[in-house]
Amino acid sequence: MRVAGVDDAGRGSVIGPLVIAGVLIEKENLHRLVDLGVKDSKLLSPHKRERLAKEIRNTALRCHFIALSTSEIDKVVETGRKLRRLNHLEARTMAEVIAALKPEIAYVDASDVLAERFKQHILENLSFEVQIVSEHKADAKYPIVSAASIIAKVERDKAIRELREKYGDLGSGYITDPKTKEFLKSWIQKFGFYPEFVRKSWKPAKRLKSEAEAKQTRLS
Repeated sequence: MRVAGVDDAGRGSVIGPLVIAGVLIEKENLHRLVDLGVKDSKLLSPHKRERLAKEIRNTALRCHFIALSTSEIDKVVETGRKLRRLNHLEARTMAEVIAALKPEIAYVDASDVLAERFKQHILENLSFEVQIVSEHKADAKYPIVSAASIIAKVERDKAIRELREKYGDLGSGYITDPKTKEFLKSWIQKFGFYPEFVRKSWKPAKRLKSEAEAKQTRLS
């Protein structure tokens, strides 16, 4: 039996892509992921994630990821309720990843507060029979999902690194990061608009832009 795990990285970020990754492996080889020391990517250092990602790719039957651009995310969020629309987008994308891997069973880290509803949204976007196990914190429960979380995080980190090399130190891409916040403030003050790699629909981005515009109005 072929088993897949699917997880995301960058859901709450204001800069860069949302990456959804899947890992496919034979059920009898799942223990190899445990032997590698695979765990939730958030508990690993960047160096450890990079090393494990290579070993996961060598161990798995296949790995597949999709990077959703900021424009794709903004388009979905602006047309309806943010969380609901984002959950639907993630479910559709996870279905694409599962379709590419074609497992008999897929474990997914549920983005919706209702894990069963998230499962149904995924199944609605699949044209073949597959068992879906949708749970919260699946990346901490199932090594196959932990492996997917590592692949997703490594690919997102790569995207952020490329942006940093081109545009300067923009931090982690999360608004809670002082470097990210300062980068956004400096950019909007200098240019008056955000670059294409910023999620313009995110409330923190909108707030910083409004504050910068208000400040400019006071000074003029």
